[in-house]
Amino acid sequence: MIENKSERIRIKDIAIKAGVSVGTVDRVIHGRSGVSESSKKKVEEILKQMNYQPNMYASALASNKKYNLACILPTHTNEDYWIDVEAGMNHAISAYKDFNISLNISYYDQYESGAFAEAAKKMFETKPDGVIMAPSSEKETRPIALQLQERNTPFVFIDSNIKSLNPLSFYGQNSHSSGYFAARILSLMAEHNEPVVIFRLIYGGKLGSNQQQNREEGFREYIKKNCPEIKLYELNFYVKNPENNEKIMEEFFAEHPEINCGITFNSKAYIIGEYMQKINRKGFKLMGYDLLRRNVKCLKEGNIDFIIAQQPTEQGQSCIECLFEHLILKKEVKPYNYMPITLISKENIDFYLDAHVMTNNI
Repeated sequence: MIENKSERIRIKDIAIKAGVSVGTVDRVIHGRSGVSESSKKKVEEILKQMNYQPNMYASALASNKKYNLACILPTHTNEDYWIDVEAGMNHAISAYKDFNISLNISYYDQYESGAFAEAAKKMFETKPDGVIMAPSSEKETRPIALQLQERNTPFVFIDSNIKSLNPLSFYGQNSHSSGYFAARILSLMAEHNEPVVIFRLIYGGKLGSNQQQNREEGFREYIKKNCPEIKLYELNFYVKNPENNEKIMEEFFAEHPEINCGITFNSKAYIIGEYMQKINRKGFKLMGYDLLRRNVKCLKEGNIDFIIAQQPTEQGQSCIECLFEHLILKKEVKPYNYMPITLISKENIDFYLDAHVMTNNI
């Protein structure tokens, strides 16, 4: 009803009531300069009295203003999780092309200290109107978030959230709950409370993302609370030396042949799945994250039992839509947007893929 009423209100009527020109009313409605403070107050008062609701879509199109968005993502290959995130962002940018929105992406090595700050420096050089970040640690992300807040630049977190930094919005899974859920499923898979190995990707003793750390914390919390008799082992893969992965697994399983159940909280479960296939080890129960092409192949061949999907394409698209609504439509946006924790097996993978728009990553 409000929109219909607004359509019947003419700018000419507002101008007459406020005692100003039509041009002045138009400038106030569209937030343009060149209006005295007294005239602006008169027009705003009349707009309030008449309950005028401007058509923000039409206003944005008419203004022809350009909006420069920036994004900071981890460095990745064409087979990684982040390629789907980018695909979602690019799809949204294309959908909003009439609103003159552009996107500049900077990349950082999530295992290198200082890399996030360097990417942020490049981001600031583009003078963005809004920013999307896959944050690094809180220590590294905080100064960047403070600079954005000082510049009044809204920013959205994707994949990993740091609530204390007060982003405009967040899109991703609740990583702690995701790890907690994974532990419940894996505890059902671990026959007679057999031991479980956690496969970790590290560099310099550092996990690659807040998500991985939060998932592991949720996982350990469930095990400690509900089945403390399950013994947990850790097996670390070193990001900069992938050629050693097979040797690391060979030595570990030679020492612990009784371990027949494992999980990884990153997107590279295929490392373990492909190894199990290579040595023809049957029945090793494995869980991982993200529908990368190689993960899906291992899932279908029975070398991964379950994958938790995160809808990365939807995450990327939604982040752009969020900034569009905030910057252009002046709408309030939801601060926390949690993706569903979807459990995928070889029995339902095809149905899931058919129902979701994916990139060539699959």
